[in-house]
Amino acid sequence: MSNDDARFRTAELADIPALVPLIESAYRGESSRAGWTTEADLLEGRRTDAESVAAVITRDGSMMLVVEREDRIVACCQLEHRGGTAYFGMFSVRPELQGAGLGRTVLARAETFAREVWGVGEMEMTVIVQRADLIAWYERRGFTRTGEYSPFPYGNDRVGTPLRDDLRFERLTKKL
Repeated sequence: MSNDDARFRTAELADIPALVPLIESAYRGESSRAGWTTEADLLEGRRTDAESVAAVITRDGSMMLVVEREDRIVACCQLEHRGGTAYFGMFSVRPELQGAGLGRTVLARAETFAREVWGVGEMEMTVIVQRADLIAWYERRGFTRTGEYSPFPYGNDRVGTPLRDDLRFERLTKKL
């Protein structure tokens, strides 16, 4: 299957039962190990929940972009309008489809949307600093490490159970 057959649209609340397991499969548990974006060695438990996804879909200035193939959601990302910046998060591609260019296509579409629809000049995200492979992937796509760090929310069951005590996030940015 090529990336040309991917259909992009904005998520609706009815998509939540498909989105939550997609996001989980890309990051957590054994199924995530089929792809390269797994966090299974860093965190156990849930990556998100239906309430968090619903908040992204319904909050003003926020959206979830979904990608469908053959009427099945295969990728998604969160975009949030923050003044002159767009926040990029919850980026997920089905593990068995990772490494074939779909992620690059989703990121490019998200950047185009943020620039052309919201008129923002920068995209930002946070990445767990221990994810050197993922940070390198974003750097190859023009993102820059800022050296700005934020703590991992230890004790918040909504983001999983850490397997290490040194987790933290780094802010990455890209001029659009």
